[in-house]
Amino acid sequence: MDGISIKSNNKKIKIGNRFIGDGEPVFIIAEAGVNHNGDPTLAKQLIEKAAAAGADAVKFQTYHAENLVTCTAEKAGYQKNTSGSEESQYEMLKKFELPDNVFQELSAYAKEQKILFLSTPFDEESVDLLDRTEVPAYKISSGEITNFPLLKKIAGKKKPVILSTGMATLGEVEAAFHYLKKQGVHDVILLHCTTSYPAALPSVNLRAIQTLQCAFQVPVGYSDHTLGIVIPIAAVAMGACVLEKHFTLDKSMPGPDHKASLEPDELRAMVETICEVESALGNGYKKPNEEEELIRRVARRSIVARQDIASGSFLKESDLIIKRPGTGIEPKYWESLLQRKTLSPIQKDQVINWDMIE
Repeated sequence: MDGISIKSNNKKIKIGNRFIGDGEPVFIIAEAGVNHNGDPTLAKQLIEKAAAAGADAVKFQTYHAENLVTCTAEKAGYQKNTSGSEESQYEMLKKFELPDNVFQELSAYAKEQKILFLSTPFDEESVDLLDRTEVPAYKISSGEITNFPLLKKIAGKKKPVILSTGMATLGEVEAAFHYLKKQGVHDVILLHCTTSYPAALPSVNLRAIQTLQCAFQVPVGYSDHTLGIVIPIAAVAMGACVLEKHFTLDKSMPGPDHKASLEPDELRAMVETICEVESALGNGYKKPNEEEELIRRVARRSIVARQDIASGSFLKESDLIIKRPGTGIEPKYWESLLQRKTLSPIQKDQVINWDMIE
């Protein structure tokens, strides 16, 4: 057997000009989110930095605060820690909300920068708005996995869906997945995610990537909320075909997500390291490569004459020894070589080949 490989049945999905799935490069999403702090100029700078870092897509968040949260809803704990507890969640989100017309500008600017533009819609109006910007796919936030009216609206656009699964049970993922399929979505990518900012390492559970792959037989990626780039790299090694990571222009900027985000140099380092990991993953077939074929001739051993052996002799253990190089009969044939008759004289230390014996 020349080699063996275990392959999944996960099909490939096309987003923009990129295929995602088995055998394809990892699709890297630079998550800008609301790290523009409501400033369109900063949003464009984030697009520039994402493109310069080598990301495949840059993603924002599209919402209307009055459709997303009540006026008195509290912030999440991490939001209080990073941006204070004086204002409500509504006030915070309203401050970071971009005007509708800006998304068309950002989409056009991303096209100029040769990077795909994506955004997560949080209400039905935002779904229509993003459709007008011609987003190539819809990203569904973990918090919306049970929001079937929003899922139905997104499904009606007949575009690929990237569904994040943070905070969800496997049953909830299954329900949302089958609902999207029932509504006519043909292409779904699942993202394993731990919704905590920053996520503690024991909570990450990267093996869930493989659980989702086995359960749904679709491309599975990972949306990362840990600090640094170690866990995203590990996720790629675990088989994630999509990698989403928050980034910012400056971690010291005010706002809820900056501190748990990567700065541009870190984002570039992550992209470069992922490329290195991908080059090491290979095709899964277990067989020697070209370099190993050359080395094993030197590093492996053969059956060798321990002493001069006359022609017509019947080989005995005392005639033989196992030495390098591995250019002759392999040691695994030691037993079958004994008592075989030599066809010609064999000199001491000569590597024995099959044409020397009957």
